Amino acid sequence: MLELIPLCTAVVDVAPPHAVGGGRSVGDIRSVSLEGERMKATLAGAAAADWMTVSGAIGTIDVRMTLRTDDGALIYVTYGGRLNLADRANGLHALVAPVFETGDERYAWLNAVQAVGKGRLTPGPDGTRIDYEFYEVR
Repeated sequence: MLELIPLCTAVVDVAPPHAVGGGRSVGDIRSVSLEGERMKATLAGAAAADWMTVSGAIGTIDVRMTLRTDDGALIYVTYGGRLNLADRANGLHALVAPVFETGDERYAWLNAVQAVGKGRLTPGPDGTRIDYEFYEVR
């Protein structure tokens, strides 16, 4: 039986996407604020993006970023997932599966975590805000 343990919430600010053709776009991640009982972090540096390929009404998400915790640890986060673009009337929601990598012993427990999450997208003229809820799968 699967058990979902609340891990954290995250707010991700994505710049307007660069449409590179073939249904592919790249959105630069401008900021991230992640907070949970066991960690609090923000985006470390500018090397973070949300790559997406759209086929029909389904977007395939590929996100990569590095976070810095409030106590200085670096955590590499990647997640893939799906975005159903067909039902915009009920809002856009991304379903994702994050994994974490760190060499910092204080957060080594994250190396064993498989997470799942759901994000609510709020598009705007200057980009998109994504509000995620992430859960650890046990």
